Amino acid sequence: MTAAPIHLAGERLMLTPEGALVWPAAGLLAIADLHLEKGSAFAARGMLLPPWDSRATLDRLVALLRRYTPRIVLALGDSFHDGAGHTRLDAADAARLRAVAASHRMIWIAGNHDPAPPAGLGGESTAVFAAGPLMFRHEPDPRLARTNAGEICGHLHPKAAIASRGGTLRRPCFVADSRRVLLPAFGAYTGGLDVADPAIARWFGPTARAFLLGRERLFSFPLAAARARA
Repeated sequence: MTAAPIHLAGERLMLTPEGALVWPAAGLLAIADLHLEKGSAFAARGMLLPPWDSRATLDRLVALLRRYTPRIVLALGDSFHDGAGHTRLDAADAARLRAVAASHRMIWIAGNHDPAPPAGLGGESTAVFAAGPLMFRHEPDPRLARTNAGEICGHLHPKAAIASRGGTLRRPCFVADSRRVLLPAFGAYTGGLDVADPAIARWFGPTARAFLLGRERLFSFPLAAARARA
């Protein structure tokens, strides 16, 4: 797996093909929008899905932690699909999350789906996490322009498309410019919003780029090119 380096507010960050952001100097790994227990939430409403979304998402997270060995693990909100999601976790999956919180500084950012921290899983909770020149939160903040900080957020589940030999390839992606990085949704059952949609495009300037997740690497292109295709 080859991560892509970017710079934000003078800090060197790495974007991974799995959809995580790594800040090597701070020993920090961030993921967004895990939406754990989305499958069980849908099942309660009669929409049956295979009940393995949390297990698959945690498998990917644990593999990343082994590779990058961060000191801080930051979940940027909507870690659970709803406020009671943590109560529906399989016992083994709950134990894995408690183990992550015991061996790392685990920080749960409040999201719109899970505004209260998950009980019984360890870790800390906050609305915004500030470290050096960077601010980590769930949703983009329009007040960023009044500060010198860089912002890292989730919430919008960005996706983009590129042409390939087999046709158009549509995948989750990062979006980044000189002030902000928007992370893709990390969860197994998360949908996505095209980066050309105004709900995403409005947050980024003319130099923004999309970083499409690939199997082994990221594929980068100007966000303006995605807007032109829309």
